[in-house]
Amino acid sequence: MGRTGVDSSSSSSAAGLGSVDPQLQRFLEVETQKQSFQQLVDRMTELCWGKCMDKPGPRLDSRAEGCFVNRIECFIDTSQFILNRLEQTQKSKPVFSESPSD
Repeated sequence: MGRTGVDSSSSSSAAGLGSVDPQLQRFLEVETQKQSFQQLVDRMTELCWGKCMDKPGPRLDSRAEGCFVNRIECFIDTSQFILNRLEQTQKSKPVFSESPSD
Protein backbone atom coordinates (compact mmCIF):
# COMPACT_ATOMS: atom_id res chain seq x y z
CA MET A 1 0.00 0.00 0.00
CA GLY A 2 2.78 2.47 0.95
CA ARG A 3 4.75 1.51 -2.12
CA THR A 4 1.83 2.35 -4.43
CA GLY A 5 1.48 5.77 -2.76
CA VAL A 6 5.17 6.48 -3.22
CA ASP A 7 5.10 5.39 -6.86
CA SER A 8 2.05 7.52 -7.70
CA SER A 9 3.45 10.61 -5.98
CA SER A 10 6.77 10.14 -7.72
CA SER A 11 5.14 9.83 -11.11
CA SER A 12 2.85 12.84 -10.54
CA SER A 13 5.74 15.04 -9.41
CA ALA A 14 7.81 13.87 -12.37
CA ALA A 15 4.98 14.70 -14.76
CA GLY A 16 5.49 18.44 -14.19
CA LEU A 17 3.07 21.33 -13.78
CA GLY A 18 0.99 20.36 -16.80
CA SER A 19 -0.74 17.63 -14.81
CA VAL A 20 -1.35 19.70 -11.66
CA ASP A 21 -4.95 20.04 -10.57
CA PRO A 22 -6.19 23.51 -11.70
CA GLN A 23 -7.42 24.31 -8.17
CA LEU A 24 -4.01 23.46 -6.73
CA GLN A 25 -2.27 25.48 -9.41
CA ARG A 26 -4.52 28.49 -8.66
CA PHE A 27 -3.89 28.06 -4.92
CA LEU A 28 -0.13 28.07 -5.54
CA GLU A 29 -0.42 31.19 -7.70
CA VAL A 30 -2.41 33.00 -5.00
CA GLU A 31 0.06 31.96 -2.29
CA THR A 32 2.97 33.14 -4.44
CA GLN A 33 1.22 36.49 -4.93
CA LYS A 34 0.63 36.77 -1.18
CA GLN A 35 4.29 36.08 -0.52
CA SER A 36 5.36 38.67 -3.09
CA PHE A 37 3.00 41.24 -1.61
CA GLN A 38 4.28 40.55 1.92
CA GLN A 39 7.86 40.99 0.72
CA LEU A 40 6.84 44.30 -0.86
CA VAL A 41 5.17 45.46 2.37
CA ASP A 42 8.27 44.48 4.35
CA ARG A 43 10.50 46.40 1.95
CA MET A 44 8.20 49.45 2.04
CA THR A 45 8.20 49.36 5.85
CA GLU A 46 11.99 49.26 5.86
CA LEU A 47 12.24 52.16 3.40
CA CYS A 48 9.63 54.28 5.17
CA TRP A 49 11.22 53.68 8.55
CA GLY A 50 14.62 54.69 7.20
CA LYS A 51 13.30 57.84 5.55
CA CYS A 52 10.75 58.98 8.14
CA MET A 53 12.18 58.10 11.55
CA ASP A 54 15.00 60.32 12.78
CA LYS A 55 14.93 59.21 16.39
CA PRO A 56 12.49 56.61 17.70
CA GLY A 57 10.52 57.64 20.75
CA PRO A 58 7.32 56.77 22.58
CA ARG A 59 5.24 58.72 20.00
CA LEU A 60 5.52 59.81 16.40
CA ASP A 61 6.18 63.50 15.90
CA SER A 62 4.06 65.33 13.33
CA ARG A 63 6.85 65.33 10.72
CA ALA A 64 7.34 61.56 10.94
CA GLU A 65 3.58 60.93 10.92
CA GLY A 66 3.14 63.10 7.81
CA CYS A 67 6.05 61.35 6.14
CA PHE A 68 4.55 57.91 6.81
CA VAL A 69 1.10 58.99 5.60
CA ASN A 70 2.52 60.45 2.37
CA ARG A 71 4.57 57.35 1.63
CA ILE A 72 1.69 54.99 2.37
CA GLU A 73 -0.70 56.99 0.18
CA CYS A 74 1.84 56.94 -2.64
CA PHE A 75 2.31 53.19 -2.20
CA ILE A 76 -1.46 52.58 -2.30
CA ASP A 77 -1.92 54.80 -5.37
CA THR A 78 0.95 53.09 -7.18
CA SER A 79 -0.32 49.62 -6.26
CA GLN A 80 -3.80 50.47 -7.51
CA PHE A 81 -2.37 51.82 -10.77
CA ILE A 82 -0.34 48.63 -11.30
CA LEU A 83 -3.31 46.38 -10.50
CA ASN A 84 -5.52 48.30 -12.94
CA ARG A 85 -2.85 48.09 -15.61
CA LEU A 86 -2.43 44.34 -15.09
CA GLU A 87 -6.19 43.88 -15.26
CA GLN A 88 -6.33 45.77 -18.57
CA THR A 89 -3.47 43.65 -19.91
CA GLN A 90 -5.21 40.43 -18.87
CA LYS A 91 -8.47 41.53 -20.52
CA SER A 92 -6.69 42.27 -23.79
CA LYS A 93 -5.08 38.81 -23.98
CA PRO A 94 -7.00 36.14 -25.92
CA VAL A 95 -8.33 33.45 -23.63
CA PHE A 96 -8.35 29.87 -24.83
CA SER A 97 -10.99 27.77 -23.14
CA GLU A 98 -13.31 24.90 -23.91
CA SER A 99 -16.45 26.90 -23.16
CA PRO A 100 -17.74 29.45 -25.67
CA SER A 101 -17.37 33.11 -24.71
CA ASP A 102 -20.22 35.63 -24.63
